[in-house]
Amino acid sequence: MRRQHAMTAQDGFTLIEALAALAISSVIIVACAALVHDVAFHFDRGSRTVDVAERFILVTDRLAADFGSARQVARRTETGPAIAFAAEPGDTQKPGKIVFVGAAPVASAPSGDQVVMLTFERDDDIMRVVRRSAPWGGPTTSFEDVAPDNPVVLIEGKWDISFLLGRLAPGAALTWHTGWSGESTLPRFVRLLVRGASGRDVLGEADFVIRADAPVACGRPDAAVGCLAAGPGSATDPARPR
Repeated sequence: MRRQHAMTAQDGFTLIEALAALAISSVIIVACAALVHDVAFHFDRGSRTVDVAERFILVTDRLAADFGSARQVARRTETGPAIAFAAEPGDTQKPGKIVFVGAAPVASAPSGDQVVMLTFERDDDIMRVVRRSAPWGGPTTSFEDVAPDNPVVLIEGKWDISFLLGRLAPGAALTWHTGWSGESTLPRFVRLLVRGASGRDVLGEADFVIRADAPVACGRPDAAVGCLAAGPGSATDPARPR
């Protein structure tokens, strides 16, 4: 009986061995928990990066469609007819905006042209680009008579968002402007700048082409391809008033 009792005592663990095993298990559990947390954090951050990239892709597609459909039509102003395109930079008192007439989507109702307004709004350190639209009433309408609605936030976040408008000067030189008012023609390009905290443009200077920029002479039955080389309203445009 004494021999059997001694063998049974030798088969168990001492208190020191149990505490050592518990400590090792605790270290393993803590290490696994830290690993899972690190993987989950990087996975979530990677998912957010993908979501932001996809968001920017959708935004550039939307803006490319809007600016690509811009119409070279007239609007009514206090000083007389002017091109239906206006842009002004924002400041601390009011947001920047771009207003122009473009083609309404095929699925929209009513069909036809629409006024598109893009506003660049700042709220503390958050900035957003909001798109609004409204039906266009024709050349006898002024932008002040139209109240664009149906706001859609295209971009929102801690970004510094601005825009530039490109004009082809004589000699094919490209100049950039922060505003567009009282002009007789549309700009050739619209550049959207979205800068992060590092100051780097995350869109890489996204330039949107406005295609309704042909001189009036190109609409004549006898127009030649060479008329496209002269920008609208340029000195070589045959339709420009002398």
